[in-house]
Amino acid sequence: MASWEGKTRGGLTGYKIFVWVLKYAGINFAYFLLLFVVLYYFLFTPRSFAVTYKFYRKRLSMSVWKAVLYVFRNYYSFGQVLLDKVAVMAGFRAKFHFNYDGEQYLRKMVDNNTGGLLISAHVGNFEMAGFMLERLKTAINIIMFDAEHARIKDYLSSVAKRNFNVIVIKDDQSHIYEINKAFSEKQIVCIHGDRFVQGSKTITARFLGTDAPFPTGPFYLAMKFNIPVSFVFAMKESRNKYHFYATAPRYYQQAAMQEKRNQTIACIIHDYIEKFESIIKKYPEQWFNYYDFWAKPI
Repeated sequence: MASWEGKTRGGLTGYKIFVWVLKYAGINFAYFLLLFVVLYYFLFTPRSFAVTYKFYRKRLSMSVWKAVLYVFRNYYSFGQVLLDKVAVMAGFRAKFHFNYDGEQYLRKMVDNNTGGLLISAHVGNFEMAGFMLERLKTAINIIMFDAEHARIKDYLSSVAKRNFNVIVIKDDQSHIYEINKAFSEKQIVCIHGDRFVQGSKTITARFLGTDAPFPTGPFYLAMKFNIPVSFVFAMKESRNKYHFYATAPRYYQQAAMQEKRNQTIACIIHDYIEKFESIIKKYPEQWFNYYDFWAKPI
């Protein structure tokens, strides 16, 4: 199936172990312990290995051994950003440093009281961006699938705190009301544009040299609400440093005719992919995608 299944790996015991290590031994030791976890997934998850290897070998044209190395680096980077997320949510924020490119664009959204839509991807650590956006001193909403198991979610809530509102995508579409409310109150709304679940509407676009399906939902929001749209990414640059990127915002008008609307959505996706590709090429180990993104959806 060429769509994400809405689930992430990891059990409650693993989360508890790493939270304990973060609290009593520090993040450097947690990173060391993570190497053994990554080695397990590297050796014993052939499906995700095959997909990730194919991405580096075919889409980024790496040699065989370089592609294998980057699979390991990708797994390790993924583990690190998960640890960083929990560390920051649990109050260890002082251990990280941040650089900002394009922050002035987002401040303008706040100062002009327009609100805005920030579209990102499953690269880097976007939950870290939620904390980096504290500097804007406005309400931040992040739209996401509720992929965490209930017991894990309850545990994380007991040891960590989010300073942004999470709008959970639900089957009954009730999240649409929350999104409308946030935009009507001129708040900032963030969403990913690179993942969809089975049954979602998609549009095909050229991505890293070949056609790939993208969800239309995030880009439809950009057109429907006539608000400034910026593409944003929070990338890990070193052990304790992140770099936040935001593009200059654009407005995308919703046309009366459906054909024109489809063209507008295609235009937004083109702009998004242009920036997304540049981020992937700069940080090739930080796109955390573990299914065949380029296959046609069922």
